[in-house]
Amino acid sequence: MTEYPMRIGGQDVRTSEARQVELPYDGSPVGTIYLAGSEQVAAAIAAAAAAAPVMRETTLDERSRILRRAHDRLAAQREEMALAVSSECGKPLKEARAEVDRACQTLLFSSEEAHRLCGEVVPMDASPAGKGRWAMTLREPLGVVGAITPFNFPLNLAMHKIGPALAAGNAVVHKPASSTPLSAVLMARLFEECGLPKGALNVVTGPGGSIGDQLVFDPRVKMITFTGSAEVGVRIRNLAGLKRVTLELGSNSAVIVEDDADLDEAVPRCVAGSYAHSGQVCISVQRIFVNRRIRDEFVERFVAGAAQLKIGHPHDPSTDISSLITVGEAERVESWIAEAVEAGARLAAGGRRQGSTIQPAVLTGVPPEVRISCREAFGPLVAINAYDTLDEAIRLVNDSEYGLQAGIYTRDLGKAFLAARRVHVGGFLINEVPSYRVDQMPYGGVKLSGAGREGPKYAIEEMTEVKLVCWKG
Repeated sequence: MTEYPMRIGGQDVRTSEARQVELPYDGSPVGTIYLAGSEQVAAAIAAAAAAAPVMRETTLDERSRILRRAHDRLAAQREEMALAVSSECGKPLKEARAEVDRACQTLLFSSEEAHRLCGEVVPMDASPAGKGRWAMTLREPLGVVGAITPFNFPLNLAMHKIGPALAAGNAVVHKPASSTPLSAVLMARLFEECGLPKGALNVVTGPGGSIGDQLVFDPRVKMITFTGSAEVGVRIRNLAGLKRVTLELGSNSAVIVEDDADLDEAVPRCVAGSYAHSGQVCISVQRIFVNRRIRDEFVERFVAGAAQLKIGHPHDPSTDISSLITVGEAERVESWIAEAVEAGARLAAGGRRQGSTIQPAVLTGVPPEVRISCREAFGPLVAINAYDTLDEAIRLVNDSEYGLQAGIYTRDLGKAFLAARRVHVGGFLINEVPSYRVDQMPYGGVKLSGAGREGPKYAIEEMTEVKLVCWKG
């Protein structure tokens, strides 16, 4: 069994409490980690606080070079890291490889943004009182950033927090999800090998509640960046006081399919967007609203597409669908399917559970009050409902506490931009599923889907303070 000790101040740290990380598909052990107590969390914060002044004094080029070296080294270790990601979260290997590729891109964009970290000239003489004065702004690092990341994209979502934080000149305490800490430990070592100052990136592993609370309450931590459930995110926001907070929370993403849509393109993309990583994606397609005139054809094609997905072991390169993160989560999804059927929905395909794996489920005629319609499923199930007018479809999409991303398929640009204006989400996709994301774009939601934006350029704005420098000529 490979050990993955915590990384604090450039040192391996073990505690008396060891725990096995298991492959979600079959429960086989894949590594040993150690659980942090308050002492280790305090040590990690202290190490980051000591490294923060060092990071602040690094030049933009030095930060960029470290991030570029990390990009190059991660790319060279693609297969090793993909296997670690697949093993810790049960993601099919081909999706894990794609995640490593995306993490490389995130580091590359962060490296480039480090070179662009600048302020602006302020036209003081635009005001009568500003005559004879000049001013500019600077962007300065916050200091210590606490990064709390989820299990579903354990590598790339971590890089979306760590890459911009380091590019901005901050130090980081990273708390990965309890079930998926392996890639986090590997990346901390990788960064140090690339010249990152000791203590600039610390990884603590263990229970989220106690570690997260300590990060939120410690005054040396100037920012919390969190991806996870809405319940935890709201709690962090309420406890953080004046501490900077960015939150990427849940969703129940919807896509509208108009009767003029190209179904040859829309159906395969909706299938892929619904079932990638067994639906355990924040922007997974969960609700599909199809114009009634093409509803039957769409459902028939969608069911056929879902049936072609191969269920199997995540390390098999041909596997499309593997397990959920735990048996308990699979049982929860199974109960959601049963609730929808009991309320009058029709199970058009799939839904059978074996251990922690669920066959891709397609539900039609789903009532609005059941959980799949109004909460985040985070599993391989999708609700397909019919509508008569575009106004009705927009109303149905907006009838949600969440607002991360949504999409529409139509050949009519007037309809597309009408929907883009009226749908209340952080990102709207035209002729694409809401599951689409490239790593340089601004990403984040409204309502219960969060606050703030990720994407290296936008995350750096969140992770820096603007300072005004004004002088009288």
